[in-house]
Amino acid sequence: ILDTETPEYEALNEVYAEYGLKLPITTYGLVVGAQYGQGYEPLGDLQAITGRKLDADTFWKKIDRRRMELIEQNQILPGVEDLISAGKARGLKLAIASSSPHAWVDGHLKRFNLFHYFDTVMCKEDVLNIKPEPDLFLAALKALRVQADEAIIFEDSLNGIIAARRAGIRVVVVTNPVTEHLKIEGETLRLRSLADASLHETLRKL
Repeated sequence: ILDTETPEYEALNEVYAEYGLKLPITTYGLVVGAQYGQGYEPLGDLQAITGRKLDADTFWKKIDRRRMELIEQNQILPGVEDLISAGKARGLKLAIASSSPHAWVDGHLKRFNLFHYFDTVMCKEDVLNIKPEPDLFLAALKALRVQADEAIIFEDSLNGIIAARRAGIRVVVVTNPVTEHLKIEGETLRLRSLADASLHETLRKL
């Protein structure tokens, strides 16, 4: 719906650059769709490379401030509103299943006036385990009262695809500028953009 990974990667990379370093996009890609600590943790990584003790509060305030500046410049991704409209017109139930907290997810959905379109929004507070575990998707299925073989997931990350597969749900991958550089496999269908195919075309290909 909204590319928040690229701004966060850029914000982190700017801080790494202050130490003459570059954050490999594949390193950051380990946590896209999941959370820090699952393969990569920025502050610890930078401290380990530089051998310096960094103030955590200063570090994260700088990252958060910069990523929000960049995110607020972004718009909804192409094809998102058409897909939502087509889904509602067909009487489909819509859900969000995100490893991020409600404050983050709900806030962005409300900012773009999209929150009311979704029948349920599942976030990290609602489950025991986030992606790549299937808990979020299974919770969304339960809330929507649909079976796994009746659902389709749209994902942009490897962690999301793994979670979808573990939940037994077909998954359409639409990579973003960060995840397009990663080795992502296991999807049912791949699109470069949600604008590349209508909902009818997507369902037909599945």
